Amino acid sequence: MSTSAPDAAPAQRPNPLKRLYQWVLHWADTPYGLPALFTLSFVESSFFPIPPDVLLIALCMGAPKKSFKFAGWCALASVLGGIGGYYIGYLAEPLGRWIIFDLLHYGAAWDKVAELYGHNAFLAILAAAFTPIPYKVFTIAAGVFHEQVPLLTLIGASALGRTGRFMLVAGTFFFFGPPVKRLLDKYLEWAALGLFGLGVAGFLAIKYLF
Repeated sequence: MSTSAPDAAPAQRPNPLKRLYQWVLHWADTPYGLPALFTLSFVESSFFPIPPDVLLIALCMGAPKKSFKFAGWCALASVLGGIGGYYIGYLAEPLGRWIIFDLLHYGAAWDKVAELYGHNAFLAILAAAFTPIPYKVFTIAAGVFHEQVPLLTLIGASALGRTGRFMLVAGTFFFFGPPVKRLLDKYLEWAALGLFGLGVAGFLAIKYLF
């Protein structure tokens, strides 16, 4: 009696987060990598969940000598996006709260951010801009608590923190490109997922940072 071959196991689709990362990363292989980086960095400052570092790293890997150019545009877009987040909180507080509480599920950090703004808003925004703490919560909250956080405070702290963060990435590839590229060629996806994981974990550490 003949037996039929066992059915092949159905291929598993990547989870939504992984698919989103793959979509972000694919722009590095197109002629639109820099515009995509600018757009991603802008929207990440108010609602998009993927950090711009993911695409920045991919672009720097492909063209290490342009790393500082990529980082400069990334920082500019991020600060402009931060201003956009500020005005979402200032002019459309219900929308800002929906983004933070319902869309991104960062509501547990809201009271903590308000407390930080009562102590030192510049330092709080600087830390969020430079570290994996989700920056978008601070930009929208700054607009909601605008009496404590002037727009110029947000711009100054954001410019310093975001520029420092992205230039650090750029410098790594500009000065140490080949060995870093070989490492990330093998582990880029894991590194990208790790960046997101650090962002999620950022608020777990916020009370220890302040």
